[in-house]
Amino acid sequence: MKKVLILGAGMVVKPIVTYLLEKDVLVTVASRTKSKADDMISGHKNGTAIEWTVDDTSTLDRMVKEHDLTVSLLPWIHHIMVAKHCIRHRKNMVTTSYVKPEMKALDQEARDAGIIILNELGLDPGIDHMSAMRIIDHVHDNGGKIEEFYSICGALPAPEVADDNPFRYKFSWSPKGVVLAGNNDGRYLRHGKEVYVPTEDLFKNPLMIDFPKVGKLDIYPNRDSMPYIDLYGIPETKTMMRGTFRYPGWCESMDAMKTLKLITNDTYDFTGKTYAEMVAMLMGEDNADNIKEKVAVFLNIPQDAHAIKAMEWLGLFENTRMGRRRDTPFEIISDLMIDKMMLGKKERDMVAMQHVFLASYPGGKKEVIKSSMLDSGTQETDTAIARTVALPAAVGVEMILNGEISEKGVHIPVIPEIYNPILNALETMDISMDEQFGLPENEIIQ
Repeated sequence: MKKVLILGAGMVVKPIVTYLLEKDVLVTVASRTKSKADDMISGHKNGTAIEWTVDDTSTLDRMVKEHDLTVSLLPWIHHIMVAKHCIRHRKNMVTTSYVKPEMKALDQEARDAGIIILNELGLDPGIDHMSAMRIIDHVHDNGGKIEEFYSICGALPAPEVADDNPFRYKFSWSPKGVVLAGNNDGRYLRHGKEVYVPTEDLFKNPLMIDFPKVGKLDIYPNRDSMPYIDLYGIPETKTMMRGTFRYPGWCESMDAMKTLKLITNDTYDFTGKTYAEMVAMLMGEDNADNIKEKVAVFLNIPQDAHAIKAMEWLGLFENTRMGRRRDTPFEIISDLMIDKMMLGKKERDMVAMQHVFLASYPGGKKEVIKSSMLDSGTQETDTAIARTVALPAAVGVEMILNGEISEKGVHIPVIPEIYNPILNALETMDISMDEQFGLPENEIIQ
């Protein structure tokens, strides 16, 4: 029997464990918290749970050597360490994380070792790459060109869940990561013009679409879109924009909080301070008297603005002592949000993804193509974010174990031999894209 090592037992790991166990694969889950790994194994005869921390490199080396393939679902900063052990022992590796330059630099070593290190095999990145490439290759195969391309994804609470807080958001994965991503900047190509969005403007002026069965959603830039022009093989495009979906209310509220320096990683001494005093301090105010009014004036918005209501709901205007000393606003705010905004066990989360293309063909024909996915789940079953992150990786692991992927080196899933079988397998698990061709040009994102 094949043996797979899974490193990490976080919020998105369970579906890959279940999938591989059901395929009669011997699965070892190594985690800092063994009880989480035990829960995922659920007593299955082919499963083993191990307590392990990333600083125990000797145990990692032994585990990698003893297994046929390693899946790293650790924070991305640990992937390079794992990859070097996989190269040393000539063992294949899968991650769901973005490829960093340090990982790209291991390409030749992985090729020399005769292994594949397959990255970005989750949702975003992952399903977004694969479903986009299926459309792009279809257009190119029919002699067409991609003139515009928008790729947007969001992990969200279902509509009936979103309305119970003014941020219209609940966490179903990596809460700190969601908040931290608010400090990113953005870069994309639109209508032939390169646009750079500094971090302070990330949530300003979001685009908006009407997503089927959901309603209005805002779109803000997702990091740097420019490399995807080459990655997807569409040098002809005049628009290349990757974005993130949020319900209306999130961008407005997060923009105000960023202006107030409330999600910065800068360190301050907050000893003895209340939440209101923290806000006053970050604004340069001497005291927290009438803090709500001061914030509205500072932001130049009405006191009844949505962002003010959101911050008030979060507790930022309260005279409650925080119990912090030297700390960052990011840690304080993210802890507040985690306390108030975690997805309930029976509440549905939702993954919304949409690609929008403008394609042109010889003879002058043009069409808009939309490829959309909407998936939902709960913590009692599997959340949508867990399903859509873990199951593409699970299928990729199975293909590698079965010898169905021949590529060696450091890769992401943008070639047909990888993306077609994985997308086909996901469709059997009700994770599928609804592809609409031949739409009129006015269906492009405005």
